[in-house]
Amino acid sequence: MDVYGASLLVGFSVILGLNQALVKLVNVGFAPVFQSGLRSACAFILVLAYALIMRKRLSVRDGSLGLGIINGLLFSGEFCLLFLALDLTSVSRVSLFFYTMPLWVAVGAHFLIPGDTLNARRVLGLALAVAGISLVLFDGSDADATGGARASIGFGDILALLASLCWAGIALLTRTTRLSEVTPEMNLLYQLAVSAIVLLLIAPLFGDTIREPTAVILVIFAFQVIVVAAIGFVVWFWILSIYPVSKMASFSLLTPVFGIFSGWLIFDDALPANFIAALLLVGAGLILVNRR
Repeated sequence: MDVYGASLLVGFSVILGLNQALVKLVNVGFAPVFQSGLRSACAFILVLAYALIMRKRLSVRDGSLGLGIINGLLFSGEFCLLFLALDLTSVSRVSLFFYTMPLWVAVGAHFLIPGDTLNARRVLGLALAVAGISLVLFDGSDADATGGARASIGFGDILALLASLCWAGIALLTRTTRLSEVTPEMNLLYQLAVSAIVLLLIAPLFGDTIREPTAVILVIFAFQVIVVAAIGFVVWFWILSIYPVSKMASFSLLTPVFGIFSGWLIFDDALPANFIAALLLVGAGLILVNRR
């Protein structure tokens, strides 16, 4: 992983770390599944406009349509499960289970991608990074773990873990099939189009779609659409088409750490010593995973 790719991935991890908290805030105004579908629909318009203006190659006749629909269904499952999980439990617990994704990707790549195999050093690197995240997330504090919420935390954990499996499936499918040959914009348009349709159709099954939206919530939602769903994921899929998938995915281990940092920056959460120790462990793990 070169410096340019690593810098983009670290920046993307910062955005995603912040986004976990933003999703939970917007859940106050819009129901989770409806929020996810609406975000995909709005982001689809922006990405399509950008692709047309920049004359990116967009085609459904190159044999990628079926794979694109499958990727879109995985994308739908990922964000449906993730947004529901954030409605049920704390950002920290969701992050712990959701960002096990690199483990599933590394295991899948070992069997599916020639030359992207695991070895003792890379396994040790992943173990150190996961240990660092666990050091932060298992510090005995959980702001949302009240008596009323504790009963649903287990289910939220399961949903976040299933979402991570969907995310790993997207990464592996994109890397190992014809989808690796389509433009990042086309790949993202497949996912946004399918997820917008699927999630908006099933949203009423989960109860009221509109809760208590405010001007602040609408601004936060707009940030998610423009910066995260439109710009962020285009960059992520472009990187995915270039760099080894398991090495790239390992950078997502930084995201929950940045999520905790965002909590300190925005909500004045405490920045304990275990956070610094976790950051050092994650950094050491990434060096071992990405060392040539």
